[in-house]
Amino acid sequence: MSLPLVILGTGLAGYTLAREFRKLDKETPLVIVSRDHAGFYSKPMLSNALAGKKTAATLVMKAADKMAAELNATIKPQTDVQGIDTAARTLRLADGETLAYRDLVLALGADPIRLPLQGDAADTVLSVNDLDDYARFADRLDGVKTVVILGAGLIGCEFANDLLAREITPTVIDLADRALPRLLPPEASTRLQARLEAAGARFRFGVSVQTVERAAQGLRVSLSDGSTLQADLVLSAIGLRPRTALAAGAGIAVNRGIVTNRLLTTSAPNVHALGDCAEVAGHTLPYVMPIMQQARALAATLTGTPTPVLYPAMPVLVKTPACPTVVCPPPPDASGAWSVTLTDDACDARFMSGDGQLLGFALLGTATTQRQALVTQVPGLLT
Repeated sequence: MSLPLVILGTGLAGYTLAREFRKLDKETPLVIVSRDHAGFYSKPMLSNALAGKKTAATLVMKAADKMAAELNATIKPQTDVQGIDTAARTLRLADGETLAYRDLVLALGADPIRLPLQGDAADTVLSVNDLDDYARFADRLDGVKTVVILGAGLIGCEFANDLLAREITPTVIDLADRALPRLLPPEASTRLQARLEAAGARFRFGVSVQTVERAAQGLRVSLSDGSTLQADLVLSAIGLRPRTALAAGAGIAVNRGIVTNRLLTTSAPNVHALGDCAEVAGHTLPYVMPIMQQARALAATLTGTPTPVLYPAMPVLVKTPACPTVVCPPPPDASGAWSVTLTDDACDARFMSGDGQLLGFALLGTATTQRQALVTQVPGLLT
């Protein structure tokens, strides 16, 4: 029997690749290893699941056994990988099993960045990065009226909006001076903040959380400016760090993520990476659309047609119903300036180069209807 394609990870990246691979190759053995239950769910839905009255159980679209049947695959849930021998092309599993591979794909995801908080309740601070995290978070919300959220980025703002659906007041804390500073120009940040505040959210900028302590009622959160907040719960949403330890331990090149070229090949032969753990041609993009592009390209490469990944313009939908927002950020090194048009119900921001080329945009409110018209004008990131 031929050696299998082995995929480590059953998130959106791992399972999307498996599906794309099976479209092109029905026969090659496929083994998928997961450190959790291996049920299929959409991780992006975690930050708006409260409004949809979703539980951890109802978020699972297909259990591991159904996925195994659909993909004609062997799925190993609750299985940790201890190491990779890239020379022998084998994995060492925690139960002592050695698993040989034809090709290995690392779809390991990313871990929440954790702040070094002090205080006797620092260990109660939650992050929501997977289904088990969401289950713990949802279980803690009974009777909760106030939540402090660390981080005013994409996930922080989405959770703030989602908590409002449960009539819970979120206070979002960030060292930056505004919401979504890496994605939005200042005028758009101001509009998003205003709409979320009108819906009941609160924001504190230019400060950080220092300690989280138990108090007579709930928690006492101390900030860097000396002020304190009372909260029933603290949620950390300050960003993700690609999981690179397994690759680094095998001598595979890592930087911010597991380094790959545009064929999604790592520095080790027959080892590939995609999704949140991967740094593809210098880019780490923890969003859905890049994963889809990566999965289609890698499936073709793994079935005999080397296919570099393409990154067209890929807008990001921010799940904040209080202020519908779509962002197609310009490249980090882009030269140009934002041009912003504000009306009562819209913010239309366009990042233009010096010669008039549209390099990115941010659309809020009714301006989101311009998304399709604008995305065709923005050059791709990898073409």
